Amino acid sequence: MSLGNPLPAAGSQKIRAADWLAGERPGETVRALIDDPAGYRTMLMQIAPGPLGMMHAHDTIEQIYVLEGDFFDDEASYGPGDFVVRMPGTQHRAGSRNGCTMMVIYAPQVGAAA
Repeated sequence: MSLGNPLPAAGSQKIRAADWLAGERPGETVRALIDDPAGYRTMLMQIAPGPLGMMHAHDTIEQIYVLEGDFFDDEASYGPGDFVVRMPGTQHRAGSRNGCTMMVIYAPQVGAAA
C-alpha cells in the first residue's frame, strides 16, 4: 500500500503530507508526499542524531534539501539550505550529529526504466 499520493494525471494538485511514520532505517521518520508507481517519491524526513548508517545505493536519482539541523555523508557535512544530488548507483552512508529535517526526492533517471 502506498503512503503518498501518485503524480497528478495533468495540471496541479494540492497535496497534504501524510502523518509522520517510522522510516526504512532506525532513527528515521517520514511524511510521504508523492509515491508514484513510475518511481517518483517525495517526502519530508527527520533523522535522529546518530552515526553513519550502512553503505547503500539507490536505483533512482536522490535529491536532498536540508531544511533544519545537520546532515552528513562520507563526502561532506550539510546544513539548512544545502542541496545534495546523487545519481543512481552512488554508494553512500549518511547520518546527523544533532538531528535534521529534510526534503528527499527520488526520481528515475531520464531514459532509464522505472
